[in-house]
Amino acid sequence: MINRVMPAACAVFFLTGSLFAQDRDAGIDYRTVEPLLFHVNRADLMRYPGYERPDPSVFGKDISIDAAEGETNRLSSEMLQRLAYIYRGHLLALEAQINDDLVSAEEYITEGLYAIQSLMDDHPEIRNRRQFAELYRTIMTEYQEFYGITDSLVDVQGEIFQVHQELMMAEEGDWFDKQMFVLPEDLEIGKTQVPLIRNRQVNNHIAYLTVRRPEIMERWLQRSARYFPMMREIFREENVPEELVHLAMIESGLVPTARSHARAVGMWQFIYATGSVYGLEVNWWIDERRDPVKATRAAARHLRDLHEYWNGDWHLALANYNVSTRRMLRSVRSAGGVRNYWEIYPFLPRETRGYVPGFIAATLVAMNPEDFGFERHYDAEPYEYDIAEVHGSVELSVLAECAGISTQELQYLNPELLRWATPPGEEPYPLKIPKGSKEAFMLAYNEIPEEKRTNDLVIHTVKRGETLGLIANRYGTSVRSLYQANEGLSSIIHPGQDLVIPIPGGSNIAIRSDEPSRAQTARLQATSQAPAANRPANSAAVTYVVKSGDTVGHIAEWFDTQAWRIRSWNNVGNLIRPGQRLTIYVPAHLRDQYAQINQMSRTERNRFSVSASSTRVAISGDGDYRTYTVQTNDNLSVIARSFNTSVQAIQRLNNLQSTRIYVGQTLRIPN
Repeated sequence: MINRVMPAACAVFFLTGSLFAQDRDAGIDYRTVEPLLFHVNRADLMRYPGYERPDPSVFGKDISIDAAEGETNRLSSEMLQRLAYIYRGHLLALEAQINDDLVSAEEYITEGLYAIQSLMDDHPEIRNRRQFAELYRTIMTEYQEFYGITDSLVDVQGEIFQVHQELMMAEEGDWFDKQMFVLPEDLEIGKTQVPLIRNRQVNNHIAYLTVRRPEIMERWLQRSARYFPMMREIFREENVPEELVHLAMIESGLVPTARSHARAVGMWQFIYATGSVYGLEVNWWIDERRDPVKATRAAARHLRDLHEYWNGDWHLALANYNVSTRRMLRSVRSAGGVRNYWEIYPFLPRETRGYVPGFIAATLVAMNPEDFGFERHYDAEPYEYDIAEVHGSVELSVLAECAGISTQELQYLNPELLRWATPPGEEPYPLKIPKGSKEAFMLAYNEIPEEKRTNDLVIHTVKRGETLGLIANRYGTSVRSLYQANEGLSSIIHPGQDLVIPIPGGSNIAIRSDEPSRAQTARLQATSQAPAANRPANSAAVTYVVKSGDTVGHIAEWFDTQAWRIRSWNNVGNLIRPGQRLTIYVPAHLRDQYAQINQMSRTERNRFSVSASSTRVAISGDGDYRTYTVQTNDNLSVIARSFNTSVQAIQRLNNLQSTRIYVGQTLRIPN
C-alpha cells in the first residue's frame, strides 16, 4: 500500500500480481488512495528512452545470444523500450483516475491497448515471453476495472484448444502402439495436391483421433457434413486444393465462434491484422471472421498466397498459416537454410510441429472414416440460407419472430452478429434466414412498427454499482462520448440518473453476404499506392527492395518505424517476396540517410538502425517541430496517429497536463 507522500519527481511502481493479491487479502483498496499521495511528473515519466542496446548481462538467465545467427533470443532493445513506454502510460492512467480525470484516463488506457496490439502485430513471438505476459495482464486488468468488465477479456471458446494441448503431448513420446492398433493398409487417398505422407508424427495424431479421443473426431465429422459442401465449393472457385478444407478441423474443430488466447477468431482462426488484409470487416456490431462463408473465402486466398510464397510447398505453407513468416524463416536458418517442413520440424514451436501432422491425420481419417471405425456419412442440414435485407438496427428477437425461429437459431445462422440487433447504417444488412422462408419473413418484417427500430441515441437509467466506464463499455461507446452527450455530467453518478447514450455507428461500407465486405477495397489497394491519409506529415518516400530473408518486422526496425505502418503504406500483409519494392515514409530531413539502407549489407542495416534512431531523437529533442491548428472533432490520439507520433510526445512538447484540447488551439507537433 502507498502510505507516504512521494517525491514530486518520477515515482514508478511495478506492482506484481502477488503483491496485489496480498493487499486484497489484507482488505486494501487502491481506489481509496488520496490523490495527494501519488504524483507523477509526466514530462519525466513519458520521456521515450534513446535506442541504446542494453547490456545482455543485466537481463539474467533469460538471455542467450546466438552469435552465429546474429539473432538474439531475448527481447530486443526496441521491444523492451515499447514495453516500458506502455508501463508509463499505465501509470498516467492510474494518476488520471485518482484525480477524477476519466477522459484522460480512458485515452491513456486506449493508447495502451493500441500499443499492445501493435506490438503483437509487429512481433507475434512476443506473446510467449514472460515480460510481455506480465504487462499484458496489467494493462488488461486496468481495462477491465475501468469499464467494469467481470468476464474474461479473452474468453477462449471451443474444445479445439484443449485438443491442441493434448496433441502437443504427442511430441513427448510414441502414442502409436502397433499391438493395440493397426493402420488400415488399403486407405483410399485418391489424388491430392497436398502430400499426405505417413510417419511417426502423423501416426501419433491418427492414434489420438481414432483411439484416444474418437469422440472428438466424430464431432468434427458431424460438423463437416454441415459445412464441407459450402467450403469445397469455395475452394474450387479460388483454385485451392479441396483437401485443405480439413485444415479447419485442426484450426477450430469447425466451430465458427471459436476464439483463442491469441485473439484469433472463427472457423479459420484469423487474427485481426491478417483478417483485415483479406477484407474481413470487424467492428463493434459484427465480426466477419466468425462468418463461415466469408472466413472460408479469406482462408482460401490466404493459403493460396502462402503456397506461392513458399514456391509451391504446401507443407511449409500450412506451417506458415499457424506461425509468423519471421518465425518460419528463423527455423529455416536454424536448419541450415533448407526449405523443407520435415527438415525444419525440430526448430519450429511445439504447436506448429504438430500442426501439419495433425492436418494430415485428420484428412486421412475424414477421407476414410469407415476404415477407422466411423460412419461413412453423417446426417446434418447443410449450411444453406436465404438473404433478407434489413434496414436500420432491429432487435434480433423481433427478426427471429418474423422468421418463425428462435433468437438462438437466428444467431446460429448469423454468427458474425455480436450484439442484440443488426448494425445501423445507410446500407441494408444481409440477414441470413432459413432457406425457403424469405417470402413469409418479408411479410412479417414490413409490419414491424417504427418504435421497434433502434435510434442512434438511447436513454440509460443508472443502476446501483454502475460507473461511467461500465456503461460506456456496455453500449460500445466511450467515456468521452458520454461527457459530450450529457452536458454537465460529473464523474460521480447515482442510481436513477438518466444518461443519453450515443450508439456506435455501423460500417462505412455495404456489408456483403457471400465474401469479405472489404475484399474489393483490399484488392484495389494492393495495386495502388497508400492513401494520402496514411502518409505522415513532413515525410518523404524512399523505396526499399526486399532481399532474401527479410521480413516486415526487420524492415520496420531498420527504418525506425512500425511494421503495421509499412503494411498500410504498401497494402500488404506479412508476406513479402525478394525483389518486391516497398515504399517507406521517413522524416523528410533524413531522406538521403535512410535511402542508403537499400544498398547496405544486412550487418550494415542492423547497425544503421541504431545510429539513425539516435540521430532522429537528438534532432527532435533540439526543438525541430511543426505546428497544427486543432479542428472540430480532433483529439490527441487522432492527431498523434496523423503525424506518426505519440500522444505523450505532443503533451511533452506543449506542456499539456491532460489530453483536453480545444478547437483553434495551436499545437507543436514533433518531427
